Amino acid sequence: MAGLPRLFFDHFHPTSLVAEDADGRLAGFLVGFVSPGRPGEAYVHYAAVGPPARGGGLGRALYERFFGLARDAGCTTVRAVTGPVNVGSMAFHRAIGFTVGDPVADYDGPGRDLVPMSRTL
Repeated sequence: MAGLPRLFFDHFHPTSLVAEDADGRLAGFLVGFVSPGRPGEAYVHYAAVGPPARGGGLGRALYERFFGLARDAGCTTVRAVTGPVNVGSMAFHRAIGFTVGDPVADYDGPGRDLVPMSRTL
């Protein structure tokens, strides 16, 4: 998966989560980390729930577990970004307590506008 280089699994596995269905297949995951450059902050790089598991609370459960890990590490804020066309992601993040900002032009380089989101723990 292009959005998940190996370094995330090698270096951030203590704060990244995987959920399997009853048959042992991947149902969802969350890759996040405690920021080494911004004390008190954690960041969710990528989170996804497969279509068969959507709507059952798995995404919320993954985030709640991550919030606990972030709190235990002394974090008071969790940040994430999403694409401006990803209205489903923005709605989900709002529903779990994130503040969703306005799109930031060229956030991740020319033509890569992103929407910042944050939640206080």
